[in-house]
Amino acid sequence: MKTQNTNTQFSFFKGKKIRKILHENEWNFSVIDVVESLTDSVNPRDYWFKMKTRFIEEEKLQLSTICRQLKLESSDGKKYETDCANTEGIFRIIQSIPSPKAEPFKRWLAKVGYERVQEIENPELATKRTRMLYKLKGYSEDWIEKRMRGIAIREELTDEWKNRGADENRDYEILTAEISKATFGLTPSEYKEHKGLKYQNLRDHMDDFELIFTMLGERSTTEIHRNENSRGIKKLKEDSKIGGKIAGNARKELEKKLGKSIVSKKNFLAKESNKNI
Repeated sequence: MKTQNTNTQFSFFKGKKIRKILHENEWNFSVIDVVESLTDSVNPRDYWFKMKTRFIEEEKLQLSTICRQLKLESSDGKKYETDCANTEGIFRIIQSIPSPKAEPFKRWLAKVGYERVQEIENPELATKRTRMLYKLKGYSEDWIEKRMRGIAIREELTDEWKNRGADENRDYEILTAEISKATFGLTPSEYKEHKGLKYQNLRDHMDDFELIFTMLGERSTTEIHRNENSRGIKKLKEDSKIGGKIAGNARKELEKKLGKSIVSKKNFLAKESNKNI
């Protein structure tokens, strides 16, 4: 089911406002606004029209693969169908803008691409980069350590799912929901709503105990899969419930001792505010 947040929001790029909207759980940005910020054109709409023509005629590119029309609020307060693209699409468009203003961004894209190739050859570099990003956002070293351990446990679990017959696009979400429901009494989508989150990564907004019990549920599930040599989505789903229940029982015991709930409404949205594209 396609979903679109009808509220137009803004990012800032090169000091200029870029309209954006949440569509299918990812940000889509106004192509016209990006073109205007990176060119000296007095008519960015005409500039973009010529770019689209070149895409179609010279590069044989179907624009529907990188662009879609979404309703964005204009300066007159009304909403109009506007060419928009997600982050990947915007990067593709910027690479085709022959303007000096776009050159620094192109160099940055080349640098990022080079770094990703290095990370493929040496995965440890990716881990170091992730740690640094969390540190720059203001997370504590202790939290980062738990988050990184949680990422490793999650990857280990999804590897098991893949090898045991689960479909990444269809089944991973179902299995994850089973673990979360048994661990916390909430599915990930319900948990995000509980914390006031929308498109954000739920685990980036969990506190220490929430991360610990998430890890316990997923690590328990992995071990159950291996111990019972589980195959097929039906058995994997049963294991996920059991693994989550193990973590859920531990959570309830701690809550009973502490006299308070571990399931927190706390989030770290302040750490993610004022982001640019």
